[in-house]
Amino acid sequence: MTRDLVLIGGGHAHAIALRMWGMRPLPGARLTLISPQPVAEYSGMLPGFVAGAYTRDQIEIDLVRLARHAGARLILDRATRIDPQARQVHLTGRGPVEYDLASVDIGVTAEMPDIPGFADHALPVKPTNAFARRWQALQAPGQIVVIGGGIAGLELALSAGRRFPQAQVTVAEAGGVILPEVSEAARRHVLARAARRGVAVLTGAKAVAVHADAVELADGRRLPADVVLGAGGSRVPGWLGDCGLAMQGDRVVIDEHLQTSDPAIFAVGDCAIMPHAPRPPAGVFAVRQGPVLAANLRSALGVGQMRAYRPQRDWLRLIAAGGDAVADKWGRGLAGPWVWRWKDRIDRRFMAMMGDLPAMPAPALPDELAEGVAEAMGDKPLCGGCGAKMGRGALRQVLATQPAAAREDILSGPGDDAGVIRTGGATQVLTTDHLRAFVEDPWLMARIAAVHAMGDIWAMGAQAQSALVQVILPRLSEPLQSRTLTEIMEAAQTVLSPAGAMVIGGHTSTGAELTIGFTLTGLTETPIGQQAQAGDGLILTKPLGTGVVMAAEMLKAAKGSDVASAWDSMARPQGGAAAILARHAHAMTDVTGFGLAGHLIGIAEVSGLSARLNLTALPVLPGAEALSAAGHASTLYPANRAAVLGRVTLPDTPLARLVYDPQTAGGLLAAVPDPQAVLAELHAAGEPGWLIGGLVEGASEIVADQ
Repeated sequence: MTRDLVLIGGGHAHAIALRMWGMRPLPGARLTLISPQPVAEYSGMLPGFVAGAYTRDQIEIDLVRLARHAGARLILDRATRIDPQARQVHLTGRGPVEYDLASVDIGVTAEMPDIPGFADHALPVKPTNAFARRWQALQAPGQIVVIGGGIAGLELALSAGRRFPQAQVTVAEAGGVILPEVSEAARRHVLARAARRGVAVLTGAKAVAVHADAVELADGRRLPADVVLGAGGSRVPGWLGDCGLAMQGDRVVIDEHLQTSDPAIFAVGDCAIMPHAPRPPAGVFAVRQGPVLAANLRSALGVGQMRAYRPQRDWLRLIAAGGDAVADKWGRGLAGPWVWRWKDRIDRRFMAMMGDLPAMPAPALPDELAEGVAEAMGDKPLCGGCGAKMGRGALRQVLATQPAAAREDILSGPGDDAGVIRTGGATQVLTTDHLRAFVEDPWLMARIAAVHAMGDIWAMGAQAQSALVQVILPRLSEPLQSRTLTEIMEAAQTVLSPAGAMVIGGHTSTGAELTIGFTLTGLTETPIGQQAQAGDGLILTKPLGTGVVMAAEMLKAAKGSDVASAWDSMARPQGGAAAILARHAHAMTDVTGFGLAGHLIGIAEVSGLSARLNLTALPVLPGAEALSAAGHASTLYPANRAAVLGRVTLPDTPLARLVYDPQTAGGLLAAVPDPQAVLAELHAAGEPGWLIGGLVEGASEIVADQ
C-alpha cells in the first residue's frame, strides 16, 4: 500500500463508489470510509418508511458490508474538520486520519437552529438515521405539524397521514407557494391527495418558535402539535466551511470532475454545488455522481482518465403520496397507484444492487496437494482475533509435556491466566497476547488487542505496570507505515495509560497481514486464582457472540449495526469492573479464545466443583443467536466444543452453541459469594454484569439448568 484514499461520509455517491471499488479494486491504494453510523438510510424510500410501507431494515444501506466488499477500513466516527495543509481529517473520538486523496459526501441536515425550541422539540428529517430511529418509536400522535412545504415536507405529511390516519396533519410553509420545485400539474395532484387525506396545507405560515405542544407562527397563531417534523431546512455541517475550500453559501464548490478548489479533495452529494450547473438537493444527482466519482478517484491515484459529470437539465421527480405517488417531468404531472408501483420498483432495484455484493473468487487450490489439505482448510476464511488461536485440547497436550516450575519464586503453573513471579518482595504478574487482525482499521484493532491483553491482568486482580508492544505490519510505504504505527500506538495508549501501564518498548516487523500484541506486567498483593467455592454465583461482564458475529461479518452475512455493537463491546475496557470483582471473587478469569465453556470448565476442574448455567440468563450480542441459528461459527468453534466433550451437558440450540464461541476481548467471569450484592455494586458504578449460574458440589462439569 502506498496511497491513502479517505471517503468522508456514507452518502449515496460514496456507497456506489464503494460497490464499484469492490468489483475492481486498485492495488496499492488503502481505502477508508468515515461514517458516524454503520448504516445509511436510502432517502428515496424514507417516505415509504414513514408511511409504514417499508421496515427500517429495508431502507438501510449497510456500510459495514460495503466496506468489507470494497476491502476498506470503516471508521465509525464523525468528521469535525479537514486540514488540507496537513492532509488530515479530524474526528471526534480519536486522533486525525491522514490522507493522500479525500472525498466528502456528508449530506445536509434539516435542523433549523434559527427557530427557538426547534432543537428541543422538533424532529428534523435529516440526518435520516436519527429521524428513522425516533419515528420508529412514535406511538399514535394526535397532532402532527410539518415545517416546510417543499417536496420533502409534502411527502412527510402525506406519508405520516397514512401511517397515523387518526392524526391531524398540518403543513406550515413560510412562503406563498407550496411545492415551488414542481410543475403546476404535479402540484395539483399532490394537493388533491392532501385534501383527500385531510392534510391541512398553510402558506404564509412562518414558524417562529417550537414549543412542547405547539408551533408558534409569525402571525400569532399556534398550531397544536404532539410531533413536529422539520423538512424546511437544508444546511451543510458548518465545519466544512472552515476548511479553506472555495464555498458558495454553505456548499463546497466543485468542478465538472467533482474536485474542490483543492485537487486532492473531491466532494459529491447535497454538500457540494457546481456553480456552472447548479441543481437542488436531490438523491438522483448523488446516484449519478457515484460512477463518475469512482472513475475520477482512480484517475487521481494514477489509473485512467478523468470523466466529466454533467447533471441532467430536467429529471424525474417521483413524489411519494402515502400509498400512491406523483411523477413530474417536462412540466407534466402523472399520478396514481401505478406511479407508486413504478417508484417502488426503482427503489427496490437500487437497494438490491446495494445488497448484491458478490464475493471475489478465492484463488484455486493447486491440483496436486498433500493428503488432508483441502479438508484442513475448510470452505470458510480463517477467522481473526481469538478465532485464529490454537484449540484448548491441542494446547493442553503440549503443556502437559512441559516440566513443572521448579523455582520457589515462580508461583503460577500451566493453565493459569498469567505468569506469577515473586521478585524483590513483590508479586508480579506477566502476560502476553497478540491477535491476527479481523478489522481493517489499525486503530480499532489496536484498542481491541490492548483490552484483550489487559484481560489477564484484570482477571488476576493486578495493577498494570508496564507494556511492550509487538506489531507486524503488512507491506506499506514508509509514509503509510508511519501513519499506521502512529494510529496503533495512540489507540493502545487510550487503554493502557488509564490502566496504569507505561509503554516501555516493543518490536515491529513486516509480514503478510496486520498482527498486534502486547506483553504486560502488573503487581498484586494476592493474585486471584481459579479456586472457587461451592455456592458461589457466576458473574459475566460482557455479552457472548463476538466469534460468530465476526465470522459472519467476514462473509458479509452480519448486519452492520450488529457488527458495530460487537466492536463496541470488544473495545470497552474492564478496569472498573475488575476492581469491584477483585474485592469479592474467589476465582476469576477472562473469557477469550476457549469460549465460556472452556474457561468455565477450567475453574470447575481446579475447584473440584460442578458449574450450573442458566442459559436464559446468558447475555448475547445483537444478532449473535440468529447468526448461530443460520449456521455461522468461528473456525475455532469445533475445537472448543471437542475440548470439553463429555463434560458439558447443554441442549443443541443456537443459544447454547454460543457457550463454545471464542471471544475476543471478552468479559470477566468471576465466582463470587453473594452475587446479587456484587451485581448491585457493579451496576451502581455503571459497569454491566449478569448472573449466569453458580457452582455446586459435584464432578467437574457444566450443566444447563432447565
